[in-house]
Amino acid sequence: MLSDIVIRKAKPQEKPYKLTDGKGLYLLVTPTGGKHWRMNYRYEGKQKTIALGNYPDVNLAKAREKLEDARRILADGKDPIAERKAQKETIEGKLTNTFEAVAREWLAKNAGKWAEITHRHIKERFEQALFPWIGSRPIADITARELLTTLNKTVERGRLDTATRIRSDAGRVFRYAIVTGRAERDPTADLAGALPTNKTKHRATLLEPKDVAALLRAIDGYGGTFVTRAVLKLAPLVFLRPGELARAEWAEFDLDAGEWRIPGERMKMKGRHIVPLASQAVDILRELHTLTGAGRYVFPGARCHSQHMSAETIRASLVRMGYGPDSDNPMTAHGFRGMASTLLHEQGWNTDMIERQLAHAERNKIKAAYNHAEHLPERRRMMQAWADYLDGLKAGAQIIPFRKTS
Repeated sequence: MLSDIVIRKAKPQEKPYKLTDGKGLYLLVTPTGGKHWRMNYRYEGKQKTIALGNYPDVNLAKAREKLEDARRILADGKDPIAERKAQKETIEGKLTNTFEAVAREWLAKNAGKWAEITHRHIKERFEQALFPWIGSRPIADITARELLTTLNKTVERGRLDTATRIRSDAGRVFRYAIVTGRAERDPTADLAGALPTNKTKHRATLLEPKDVAALLRAIDGYGGTFVTRAVLKLAPLVFLRPGELARAEWAEFDLDAGEWRIPGERMKMKGRHIVPLASQAVDILRELHTLTGAGRYVFPGARCHSQHMSAETIRASLVRMGYGPDSDNPMTAHGFRGMASTLLHEQGWNTDMIERQLAHAERNKIKAAYNHAEHLPERRRMMQAWADYLDGLKAGAQIIPFRKTS
């Protein structure tokens, strides 16, 4: 049996040598003066050696504890070396398979499937509301209670809708972790009903003809840049989401044919979308082309012409005109869509035509699978009639609500 004094006094020799303690434990002394604990054992008929640490970091008492731990593993019919390797892989897996690492991997895999703005919004929500709190946690260890505590930080800032979206997107990350072997379950499933409910709040818009007329006249008199005034004038004529409108590229337009063909990757619903352009829309675009037509974007940014205008510019411009969502004239950049949808329905136009022009997803999946028709002739008539109707409102004429002719 070894003693501490024997170990301390052991001197290096020309060749490595062993100081035996018993039960397979020994100290290997190297020519350079190193002292290394080793244990010899047999597993499945083979001689093996496992390292138990270095002296003096691991003293004699600690080395004997490690020896007994290894012997208990052997008594259970397991190989101590294989068990150590598995434990190390588990620890390393937890360190590398953090929520942030898995979430960023999931984001990268889905980048090509979503609209650019969707990808950016999900990434920003994660970076602001989840990564600072649970990003470094092993994804397999995150509990429902821990996740709820994190989500409540967003709720407490009055951002209930955002918290709900984050919970949904986090659930998709956990399910991705499950199918890739990094987690066993999705804790967001336990949070059903845990977040406060919120009454549905529709985006502010204007529906009274006199209010619509006042807005159109305000846009014509807008004192901002020519490009911003042009995007505001075009917004009610094309029924697009603000981000889709702001990212318009000249290559997508055929002004002679009066069409705007938007590729699927730029649309929220990932499907190619055709916008028939009323003559008023074509006039706006032809005038704008003399200013921005040499570049890629129809509405370039004010500071960097190689980038497109921010969708926020449309919202901010409406606010400057007195049309914020909480003002006496409630309106949002998205509200142009609601305005068109409501008034067109009231005036008798076919719901399928309106929904197709709004680029909404078909809720009836069977119907969507077979509904490949673009309905362009009908939509073209509707878009021109709508533009004429708005012109009449703006001019202050007594407008009889137009109706679709059969």
